[in-house]
Amino acid sequence: MSSSTRDQPNPEEPPPVLNIANALTMLRIVLVPLFVWFLLLDAAPGAEGGLEATNGGWRWAAAGLFAAAMITDKIDGDLARARNLVTDFGKIADPIADKLLIGGGLVMLSVLGELPWWVTIVILARELGVTVLRMVVIRYGVIPASRGGKLKTVLQAAGLQLMLLPLVVIAGWLADVAFWIVMAALVVTVLTGVDYVLSALRLRRAAR
Repeated sequence: MSSSTRDQPNPEEPPPVLNIANALTMLRIVLVPLFVWFLLLDAAPGAEGGLEATNGGWRWAAAGLFAAAMITDKIDGDLARARNLVTDFGKIADPIADKLLIGGGLVMLSVLGELPWWVTIVILARELGVTVLRMVVIRYGVIPASRGGKLKTVLQAAGLQLMLLPLVVIAGWLADVAFWIVMAALVVTVLTGVDYVLSALRLRRAAR
């Protein structure tokens, strides 16, 4: 066997877990507590004893960090597919990173009184429920991500990004637009959650 043949990578060999795509995913997870901390640094005691945003530099920094983290989500997915770096670890860690980032944003906006707690609870309950559901039915097969699920993620990220920007300083109506985008994300989140339950039931019935 020639030296050049030995040096060629084995196409059947799985990609290493330690790769650039997974590194970006882990970076996104590491950025979550920093993102939350920035929002806390911007907060001040409110009139009713809670916290409220001061819309200062730390709020802008938190919004920028959220945008950067979401960009890494796009980049690591593209890299994993283009360079054949898709791993089982990445399949698990990537959605976890997304849920931690979006969940952190939802919780902090509710803590700051900018988003009703019931909205945050419904979205987080759906995300947790779908995750548990996938684990329960994994013996029968994998529930693939639907177009609605992807739309849900886009709407959640877009709505949160706009709400994190101190738009009330620029124009109050922009803050209203951001809120209604989150409401649209809520509707799609619930509907896709119901769709996942139906898919799980069909998958279980087909397996039996």
